[in-house]
Amino acid sequence: MPHFEYGSISDARSKFSARLGPIVRVLKFAAALALSAFAIILIVAKSKAQAASTGELGLPVDRWRLIEEKSGPVNYYTLFKKASPAHLRGAYRPGLKTAVLGFQLADGDRERAKKLRWSWRAVTLPQGGDECVDGKGDSAAVIYVTWKRGLRWYTLKYVWSAVGTVGKVCDRKRNPFVAQDTIILRSGGPLNEWKTQEIDLKAEFRKHFEDGDPNADVPDLLGVGLMTDGDQTNSQSVGDYADFVLTR
Repeated sequence: MPHFEYGSISDARSKFSARLGPIVRVLKFAAALALSAFAIILIVAKSKAQAASTGELGLPVDRWRLIEEKSGPVNYYTLFKKASPAHLRGAYRPGLKTAVLGFQLADGDRERAKKLRWSWRAVTLPQGGDECVDGKGDSAAVIYVTWKRGLRWYTLKYVWSAVGTVGKVCDRKRNPFVAQDTIILRSGGPLNEWKTQEIDLKAEFRKHFEDGDPNADVPDLLGVGLMTDGDQTNSQSVGDYADFVLTR
């Protein structure tokens, strides 16, 4: 049976530890690098998540859908996806029932919505269309912005009128379930020319529904819609819509 001296075992251990030391240091260094890399990944991911929840959110024209309960059986909107800019065209013809398109927003986007920007152009104006005159309330282009608090719906209707007065607010509705104002943003020509609009959502809500109180509570944005119509004037009406952007 082999005989080992205590000293020889101790020497062997010392030599083994001496050889193992550099390996342990390398492993510790590698682990530290891995932890640092993981921390960097977490920071980058967090930054991307924060960036995704703020800034600008495009509302692509190919994701707008017909609101069936607000529309007739014919969808008279056409998507021009390859045009520059990509856009939706509403082309109302006499005899059709009005159709409305809407864009569904995610809950987080509704909560953080600050401003809405879009481009539009009038192609054909409804004959004598004026949203502030009974029986003449047709528009080449309309943008709806809607909120809801409890059982009450709040809607602002921004229009490109044929002959209405720019800046005029009319067709005010107020009851326990509905509050709505119509605002004429543009009227008449130029035709076939893109124009860009931007509204401050909270400021507009307070102006029209809270008597301009700058500290009034504003409910989350519910949705955005668009419409071209000519049913009241029984005339053709054509408008284009593009470049919708929500600022959060």
